Amino acid sequence: MKRILGILSFLMLIGITLSAQELNCTVSVNSSQIEGTSEEIYRTLQKSLNEFMNDRHWTGMVFSPNERIECSINITINEHPTTETFKGYLQVQARRPVYGTSYYTTLLNFKDEKFEFTYKEFDPLEFNENSFDSNLTAVMAYYAYLIIGLDSDSFSPFGGTTCFQKAENIVNMAQSSSEKGWKAFEDRKNRYEIINDLLDDRLRKYREFFYQYHRLGLDAMTTSTSNARAKIAQSIKSLEEVKNNKSNSVVLQLFVDAKDDEIVNIFKKEGLETEKKDVCEILTKINPTKSSKYEGILK
Repeated sequence: MKRILGILSFLMLIGITLSAQELNCTVSVNSSQIEGTSEEIYRTLQKSLNEFMNDRHWTGMVFSPNERIECSINITINEHPTTETFKGYLQVQARRPVYGTSYYTTLLNFKDEKFEFTYKEFDPLEFNENSFDSNLTAVMAYYAYLIIGLDSDSFSPFGGTTCFQKAENIVNMAQSSSEKGWKAFEDRKNRYEIINDLLDDRLRKYREFFYQYHRLGLDAMTTSTSNARAKIAQSIKSLEEVKNNKSNSVVLQLFVDAKDDEIVNIFKKEGLETEKKDVCEILTKINPTKSSKYEGILK
């Protein structure tokens, strides 16, 4: 009997270990723009990338199966210059559940337009934290850490710092490579700029806001909708300070790209007029191109 209990305990321990992975990531590879290439290599790549993202332990945290972070990476290949060289772009999305509801809120919705890599079918996908050996796995690892970091920040103040630092390490190692998307001043919206903003002391207020919006705002909606809405409105005011500290902050743009519809829906029919006015004004300052959408809050 003791032996049976011991075996059961061991199996339970194995189960815990196997369920410790952080991500429930769907990776898709779209090659419809490429003609004259066997589809098999893209199917093999897609399968390998799904295993790479979902089977690896990215942190020391333990997640149960239902806690794994819902995310997706959609890769579109639009050039295939050589047998083992590919070019295209990524659409990276991540979301998390809102406490006590069936609703999922978007944490990240980003199009990475500079993605080039080499890949030979059936070669194993390997990633080393201490060297930049493959742009393909470096980009995937970067987004794994970014997604886990954002999810962690939404549950606890500055909870994602360690993950952001790991992503920053990948960025630093990539500086000596010729790969695009990793360097400052390439453009305003790339991998370097995102992680630089998240770890910039001038923008700590943004990360405080990110926690307050999700944990003290959205997650409290089922307890007291009016109080939760007031907390969201109050937290959004801090974004004005963030914009003043760094007017071209990419994380501010990422936030409104992911959240503008959600925020409009939160305040469109309910809330105090002062809350609505403040939220509309601040969002319009951050992203003037969508001012007409934000004005819907006031109607």
